[in-house]
Parts: sequence; C-alpha cells; structure tokens
Amino acid sequence: MNDPVLFSVENHVAVITLNRPERRNAINQALLAGLYESLENVSRDKSIRVVVITGEGKSFCSGLDLAVLDKENLFDPRGDGSDMPDLFAACKKPIIGAINGHAITGGFELALNCDFLIASERASFADTHARVGIHPGWGMTQLLQEAVGRRRARQMSFTCRFINAQTALDWGLVNEVVPHENLMGRAMEIAGDICEGSPEMLGVVRDLISYRDTVSMADALAHERARFAVFLRSHFPGS
Repeated sequence: MNDPVLFSVENHVAVITLNRPERRNAINQALLAGLYESLENVSRDKSIRVVVITGEGKSFCSGLDLAVLDKENLFDPRGDGSDMPDLFAACKKPIIGAINGHAITGGFELALNCDFLIASERASFADTHARVGIHPGWGMTQLLQEAVGRRRARQMSFTCRFINAQTALDWGLVNEVVPHENLMGRAMEIAGDICEGSPEMLGVVRDLISYRDTVSMADALAHERARFAVFLRSHFPGS
C-alpha cells in the first residue's frame, strides 16, 4: 500500500504530495493524518523555510472520500483534536499550493489554506458542498470570498460549477497559470526566491499580513508601526 502523503525536503524547501491518485487524492483518514504530520514536521524543522503542496496524478484533491465518510474519522483523524486550518495557521513558513488538477470542495479548502496558489493550465476549482450536502468546515465560506470577492464566491458556492485555471487567474484565486509540465519547476523557483530572504523577517512579514484578518486597517497599521519601533530599539539602540 502506498503512503497517502509523500514528504521530501530539498534546498530548504519541503514538498508535500497528496498520493492517492487512484481516488483522485480524495481525503481519507490516513491522508489527513499524513498531511497533519507533514505540516508539523515543517514547523519543527528549522532548516525548512518554504512548503509546496501538490497532488499526484491528474487531480490536486477531489475532497472528502465519500466512500469512507461513515467508516473513518475524517474530523479528528489522529484523535488529538487537530484540525486542518489550525495546523496551517500554526505553520509559520510560507505554504505554496501547486495545483496540478481538480481542487474540489474539501480539496479546494485545502488549497485555500495555502498562502498562495500556482496553477497548472489543467487545474480547475469547484465548491460542491451544497450539491453533496456536506457542511463546510475548513474555511470555504470565508477564505473563498476573501480570494475572489463575495459575489463571485456566492456564484461558485451556490451553483457548484467548476471554474478553469484561466478564470481562477482572472478572478484572483491563483497567482499564476503555467504549462502543466512546468508547474513544479515554477513552484520550486518561487520557493527558491523566498529562501533567499531572511527567515526571521519573512516570518515577521507573514505574521503582519495575517494580523489584518481580525482587525481594522487602522489597527493593523498601528500594529506594524509598533512592531517597527520594537525592531529599531532592539537592532539599532542608538537610533
């Protein structure tokens, strides 16, 4: 039996590959547990600076595996209360989604939890929660509208229809669309660019961007200025 999640590290970049291609990388308990463990490995390993998440085969992730929905624990796969959005948030290193194919419902939510997305020309996206009758739980209703705007999010979630890679680019859901064979090369190139920065300051900038999620613009600006003052005092005490 193949490992449902593959994990490798090269030149400070971790690659997490969802590896159930025979099921279009549908989410079962073992895949979730492997994903969670991989994210925790990234958080623990100080040599890792960036993460790339992708899928094996023709799909990125087709969402929950409905064949095991009533047989496996997909909501607490390790029995420790860990949940996908919390583990993504706890990982203080940039996470790039390299979307190689379909990203559907729970798989789409997984993608939305990444910091940004690079898409193959073969990628497509759909929120089918309303069609399959499963309640969103990993951020779909909030992260999708943040990415594409409320009206487009409503259209996607109400109709449950797919959008292709070019539409995803036009709507701001993905940062780039590249030829399929260039996807991982481009994702690793971007990861390499990120690795050239200061790990400490990269974490600071990432935290400052995320801080805006829960406060007003005025509060976020004040928070940045306050952190800047602390930085000056600690790094340039004579300034």
